[in-house]
Amino acid sequence: MKRNKQGCDLKSCFLCRLCSKEWLPAVDAHRQSFHVNKGELLFTEGTEVTGIYFIYKGTFKVHKKWTEDKELIVRLARSGAILGHRGLGNDVFYPVSATALEPGEVCFIDIGFFQSTLKVNPQFLYELMMFFAGELKESEKKMRNLAHMPVKGRIAQALLSIQSTFGTSPDGFLDINLSRQDLASYTGTTYETVFRLMNELVQEGSIALSGRNIYITDADKLLTYTVQ
Repeated sequence: MKRNKQGCDLKSCFLCRLCSKEWLPAVDAHRQSFHVNKGELLFTEGTEVTGIYFIYKGTFKVHKKWTEDKELIVRLARSGAILGHRGLGNDVFYPVSATALEPGEVCFIDIGFFQSTLKVNPQFLYELMMFFAGELKESEKKMRNLAHMPVKGRIAQALLSIQSTFGTSPDGFLDINLSRQDLASYTGTTYETVFRLMNELVQEGSIALSGRNIYITDADKLLTYTVQ
């Protein structure tokens, strides 16, 4: 990562939106801003927790080892989101890794100052707790889907979820740069299976493809595959 002197606008990220205005000067004094290249690791699973990251610009995948040669993407995060929070608690090691899917800008807050922020910003603490609760529900749902939902349903669910989170570009494609391998890691399957089932969805008229770009043409049809 490369230090970025400009930094964020102190109003867009998860922390700056929710902490008290009186606390913002302290955030400004303690934050470190970095530019992250596409494919660059922000932090690595198993390394010691040093702080929390907030995305100012860009998209990141949060992933962990699944097998020796495979990974499972547990979350996709966009501008404004928090990263590294899964390392909070008594265990001082990150349980996941985070990698940039495109060039991005992040702010880093060291763990000591972040803990002080929690103690003096009850609204931020409450919103973080609710965020954790939402993430827990989504994780449980994803684990249930991995065990019981057919792969085609998981792919359909992933595409609908990505559209809901990231929206679409001006020309209607999902507004995220996601490779087929990343989609496979996000849905807990293989590249070959994703390639085959995506072609099936194209033939059925549920989606359209242009290189990596994905266009959802029939969301209702995709939704039928997610019903268990």
